[in-house]
Amino acid sequence: MALRRVVVTGLGALTPIGNTFKQYWDGLVSGQSGAGPITRFDASLFKTRFACELKGFDPLDYFDRKEARKLDPFIQYALVSATEAVEHAGLHQIGAVNPDRAGVIWASGIGGLDTLISEISAFAKGDGTPRFNPFFIPKVIVDIAAGHISIKFGFRGPNFATVSACASSTHSMIDAFNYIRNGKADVIVTGGSEAAVNVAGIGGFNAMHALSTRNDSPETASRPFDKDRDGFVLGEGAGALVLEELEHAKARGASIFGEICGGGFTADAHHITAPHPDGLGASNVMRNALADAQMQAEEIDYINVHGTSTPLGDIAETLAIKEVFGQHAYKLSISSTKSMTGHLLGAAGAIETIACLLAVSQDIIPPTINHFTDDPEIDQHLNLSFGKAVERPVHAALCNTFGFGGHNASVIVKKYNP
Repeated sequence: MALRRVVVTGLGALTPIGNTFKQYWDGLVSGQSGAGPITRFDASLFKTRFACELKGFDPLDYFDRKEARKLDPFIQYALVSATEAVEHAGLHQIGAVNPDRAGVIWASGIGGLDTLISEISAFAKGDGTPRFNPFFIPKVIVDIAAGHISIKFGFRGPNFATVSACASSTHSMIDAFNYIRNGKADVIVTGGSEAAVNVAGIGGFNAMHALSTRNDSPETASRPFDKDRDGFVLGEGAGALVLEELEHAKARGASIFGEICGGGFTADAHHITAPHPDGLGASNVMRNALADAQMQAEEIDYINVHGTSTPLGDIAETLAIKEVFGQHAYKLSISSTKSMTGHLLGAAGAIETIACLLAVSQDIIPPTINHFTDDPEIDQHLNLSFGKAVERPVHAALCNTFGFGGHNASVIVKKYNP
């Protein structure tokens, strides 16, 4: 059977620099930092006292009070971004899609951590009597976001969750891509959400020495490729995409924002948190994505890197890019949008693929902000897009995500060409 073409017909984003995909893109292009002091809880005793939190998000703007209490924040974020994407694609209109051919594949690296903390804390403070909220489990499990989205829109096709730490939503998008191109569905809502800015999220990543501790300057703390980078900045939010079979999209007159053309999966098989020092898993996954897309390395114009601002990760990824792309590596535009959004963990791939799609459609490269000092271990002849957005033709873009455990996933998007 011939593989079917898969296009993107809807976008949704809820991020630390914008609560819609358009606001998010404006924030990226303008080089806006989403970092600031933590407001969720008293972080005064923590090593890291800042994060990239959502701004101006009130769940009661989207849910009634009773419903909101039944939803962990990661579910709320998923529903908000997925609703934006579905409405953007026009799928909420009656008869737009056969519900048995429409699915949801959604990701989260951690799931309902807020709920887990509150329920276990309440039990620990009690007299030992097991009094748990009846929605405790349905608020915690990672797959529940996909379930809620399908229930809201009546989509009865493939429905499940993917979990691979920071690569989770890239895995979800590639799974959705494969289901559609192999004829298992016509439309799939995909992406990821994360809500880990809380005492356990900050405390746990602090214990691993993974987070920046630049408390005196939160807005400049996420500094990928900079010599003085000292860890990532934790972010929160969600990104959603509507993936659709090309002929199905054309038949209903949908707007098309780009085409998904390939994806790759690999493992480092090296260490639970550190990348392979030579970037072996990263180079393999980019090669796999190119092969899957049947594209040459020279056809890629932009790479949105994993680029978390960690001492080891940034070096390994640039080595991998040079290994895969050779001399073309110096003609690419490369940027880390995590310098602005922070690291959304399981939702990172979704919002960064949205950035790639918008870069392709707008011919604009979002910048890597917060570069102050060159790192001699990183090739400064690479175009790392420091400082400000740049206009240039962008026909195809690659998005990298790498997760704890050695999970790697890359997806390639390109301009839609009828």
